[in-house]
Amino acid sequence: MSERVLVIEDDADIALGVRTVLDRSGFEVTIAAEGPEGLRVFHSERPDIVILDIGLPKMDGWTVLERIRELSGVPVLMLTSRAQEADKVRGLRGGADDYLTKPFGTAEFVARVQALLRRQRAPDELPEVFDDGHVRVNFVTHGVRVNGVPVELTPTEFRLLAAFVRHPGQVLSPVKLLELAWSDPLGIGPDRVKYSVMRLRRKLGAQAGGDSAIEAVRGFGYRYRPAP
Repeated sequence: MSERVLVIEDDADIALGVRTVLDRSGFEVTIAAEGPEGLRVFHSERPDIVILDIGLPKMDGWTVLERIRELSGVPVLMLTSRAQEADKVRGLRGGADDYLTKPFGTAEFVARVQALLRRQRAPDELPEVFDDGHVRVNFVTHGVRVNGVPVELTPTEFRLLAAFVRHPGQVLSPVKLLELAWSDPLGIGPDRVKYSVMRLRRKLGAQAGGDSAIEAVRGFGYRYRPAP
């Protein structure tokens, strides 16, 4: 069965080009030209990935992303003509999994879509449960508890946590985390790591009422410190 892609894009030419590229790659594609329409299709068809433009009529891409993230961890690739760093940061902080600026190459676009889907369906290589007395991770249910308190993580945050607990005490660079948690085929986008780790640290520390188990190592990356 083909994987389903929802493209929410108001530019008819771009939407047609994206559909053609994805059709040739074996995906089942649905196009929505407005934010509200995109959300209706999202709820009815449950796509495997969403390609989301920012500059949409009636409801902008930021709002659509927020609505999607309220209900689902489906991969979201932001597709936009805006190249400003602030826009990229806003998208990543809002829960987008990747960000691609128009114009873009078709090979790069397809590679990013495939990478996001590959991460989503890849089986875990960890034991069923990790528990160091502070953080407990169930890799079957994707449940996480910190000092016994349930913590809700996005799929990206869960993959990051899995990468950290797989390498306890080891300093992981942003590039290494991209490889472990994003499987980024191009090895770019370290800002995605920075803001995703920031959200994960805040959740682990805030829910536990103390410091996060993930420690920033200035100039090198991040390290997971197992509870003593």
